[in-house]
Amino acid sequence: MRTRRAFSVALYVTISLGMQLHAADPVRFEVASVKTASECTYDHSMGPGQVVLSFPLNLVLMTAFGVNKDQIIGPSWLESDCFNVTAKLPRGSTIDQIPAMLQALLAERFKMSAHKESRPGAGYALVIDKNGPKVKEAAEDSTFMGKAPRTALAIRRGGGGGFKGIMTMEALAKNLSRQGYGEVVDATGLKGEYEIALSWVSDQGAGQPAPSAAASDPAADLFTAVRESLGLRLEPRKAQTEVLVVDHIERVPTAN
Repeated sequence: MRTRRAFSVALYVTISLGMQLHAADPVRFEVASVKTASECTYDHSMGPGQVVLSFPLNLVLMTAFGVNKDQIIGPSWLESDCFNVTAKLPRGSTIDQIPAMLQALLAERFKMSAHKESRPGAGYALVIDKNGPKVKEAAEDSTFMGKAPRTALAIRRGGGGGFKGIMTMEALAKNLSRQGYGEVVDATGLKGEYEIALSWVSDQGAGQPAPSAAASDPAADLFTAVRESLGLRLEPRKAQTEVLVVDHIERVPTAN
């Protein structure tokens, strides 16, 4: 597997990912260039007017179909082979339509076919920790995000990441679901919107952080950060998980 360079991505728009795998008349990019690359730079840009990606295809699938890394069932090269995608959005199109456009691009250029199905798997419930929540409910005139959009999501490779925004507990659970540990469902019972700032570095996984780690510690993992920063906890729970099964995909895209 090729060495993946650490990267940082800021998403300033919440993208609707509830798209169908196949549509009768899918929206398409006006023009798109798809090339194989010797290394992923993890460049990322989504509009206005243009999409630029330098990713392995599994990350493209995550954006196109609204799934997490561990929900993709397909060939191993989806995580190793790198591709550069540069595409122009049609006039009048919106960022919300990008997932459907990526689906159409995958079908046309990689001859991809796939389906979603439900399978038993491990997941987590987001619950209130024993000492109570530390999150602050956001007022309508909250200055928590300053002049930035309501939610900013920053992702880093190499076992760490973080995000900041004003969001519901359901939205927080969805963001946590995208970190590769499995489905996270909101079981806090907290309503309303809250000021959320969360960051973590190490990736010990399985909910077993070092006992001495704190959220501010460079060794803090996601599970520790959720507990120490937010006063919440990720509780292991069996769940039915929706997975994306890649039935067919070509390793070499059709020519530009």
